[in-house]
Amino acid sequence: MFTGISAFPLTPLAHDVVDEHSFIKLTQRLVSAGVDSITALGSTGSYAYLTAAERARVIRLAVEHAEGTPVFAGVGALRTSQVLAHVEAAQQAGAQGLLLAPVSYQPLTDEEVYQLFSAVAVNASVPLIVYDNPGTTRFTFTSDLYGRIAELPAVASIKIPPVPDDLDLAQQRIQEVRAAVPEHVTIGVSGDPTAVTGLVAGADAWYSVIGGTLPEPAMRMVQAVIQGNTTQALGEAQRLSPLWDLFSEYGSLRVTAALAEHLELAPRNCLPLPLQGLGTTERERVATLLSNLG
Repeated sequence: MFTGISAFPLTPLAHDVVDEHSFIKLTQRLVSAGVDSITALGSTGSYAYLTAAERARVIRLAVEHAEGTPVFAGVGALRTSQVLAHVEAAQQAGAQGLLLAPVSYQPLTDEEVYQLFSAVAVNASVPLIVYDNPGTTRFTFTSDLYGRIAELPAVASIKIPPVPDDLDLAQQRIQEVRAAVPEHVTIGVSGDPTAVTGLVAGADAWYSVIGGTLPEPAMRMVQAVIQGNTTQALGEAQRLSPLWDLFSEYGSLRVTAALAEHLELAPRNCLPLPLQGLGTTERERVATLLSNLG
């Protein structure tokens, strides 16, 4: 299950309540596009802003409308006991995998992060994805820590931070991680602007922000890599360079929300406050981008 493209949909809100209709619409869009898996409640899904009841409901909706597409569930939280409660709720809702980032307020040590993953591995009945997202969590995994955690029985995949733009350097990074973890653990790239480079460099999966809202171009890139058409895949990624520029300027979550709102896949101002969407000028850039992409 932990190869190909895993699409990360938004969890749209309307008047500070989860907009179930919009979330279902986004999920069905991913199913129609044929993504390999759906990761609900990733960072794009704003999991950290939702209550336990909201999170459980979102996972259940994703599973109910995924039509057999594997659903992975984000389970990160500040306290280990809260993480374990989210694990149980996600499993009861039918999630086929778990995504865990080391969320914290106080900075965490390597040993504290290892103990967190160890506790989840003991209690999980479905496979676990290690989520390394230092831009959000402010915690950076070492290759040694990857190796320790990947030895835990539940761990099936590691979602690594963006690889370098340079293909040789990207290959070197993928090989470093590959050497640190068991053979059965897949390596997934994040950071959409360099995701194609990561796949060409040997990564097994793309955990994709844009795949959750615009799955078709993301699927084209993945399929081109699988078919060995590197030039086509890199060309498609280059065609999206105005989108990557927006990601860099305003953050992928705000831009993705603006995309979904413009396409009427989510209500206006769908992010959880205090997060604010893009301004009028930036939304015009998003509209122009979508028009140019057809």
